[in-house]
Amino acid sequence: MDGFRIPLGQWAEVAVDWIRDNLSWLLGAISTAVGWLVGSLADLLLNAPIVVVIVVAALLGWVLRSWKFAIGTALSFAIILGVGQWVTAMQTLALVLIATVIAVVIAVPLGILAARSDRFSAILKPVLDLMQAMPGFVYLIPAIVFFSIGFVPGLVATVIFALPPGVRLTELGIRSVDSETVEAGHAFGATPGQILRGVQLPLAMPTIMTGVNQVIMLALSMAVIAGIAGAPGLGKEIVQAMSTVNIGTGVEAGLSVVILAIYLDRLTSALGDMRGQRSSLLGEIGRRRAGAAAAQRGLAQAV
Repeated sequence: MDGFRIPLGQWAEVAVDWIRDNLSWLLGAISTAVGWLVGSLADLLLNAPIVVVIVVAALLGWVLRSWKFAIGTALSFAIILGVGQWVTAMQTLALVLIATVIAVVIAVPLGILAARSDRFSAILKPVLDLMQAMPGFVYLIPAIVFFSIGFVPGLVATVIFALPPGVRLTELGIRSVDSETVEAGHAFGATPGQILRGVQLPLAMPTIMTGVNQVIMLALSMAVIAGIAGAPGLGKEIVQAMSTVNIGTGVEAGLSVVILAIYLDRLTSALGDMRGQRSSLLGEIGRRRAGAAAAQRGLAQAV
């Protein structure tokens, strides 16, 4: 077996060189668009008064989950401010949010196609397995070659790493919709597009939102690794703390990552189960409206 070697690495280098040399216009367009999106959102979060950002984040928590979660959000964000990680936390939040939006925009249509075509699903699954099993650091190498350092390579690597669960859970959600319900839609003359929009997507929404939740969690974990590629944010702080063995900065940046992860996780979990959020502001408004409607019906019957 001496001398037996598959030159897979050389083939990968040739492919990366070809893309860099022949698709530079496309890479430049992606770099400009993605850099503008992340930079604009980061500037918005950093230029807004800190109190306003905290209040908006807490209000979102109250509207979607509960007033207790809103108070916890305000206190947690105050801790991020108190340990001096506000700027890096907002940069990481901007990177994660833009990466999540891009990943979901790509993942949901792919999941729908996979749910409708067994052949496409069979082709897609090994690709998703490869994307999920590949160590996250590996994505940074071609990303740095294509986009240099900064936000853009970090975001591209984050999108690739976070994409698979969004596709898988979208496909699972649509395939799990009761077939009799879909057949009833066909019996009433609905088109495939109408069935998708009116039946399959609404019924599959809790599963799809679980996928979005997983995308956000993976994006946050990869955004930290992206600090190696020079992406500004908490990841860069952690990488610098590791290189200088600065325990204090590492703990503060790590704690800020945990706070952002818990906040985004609880928020997206609530979006996937709105009926179960009885303590949320929306749940409270719904109960009061239902109570008022029941009182009106009782009054009408009495009259």
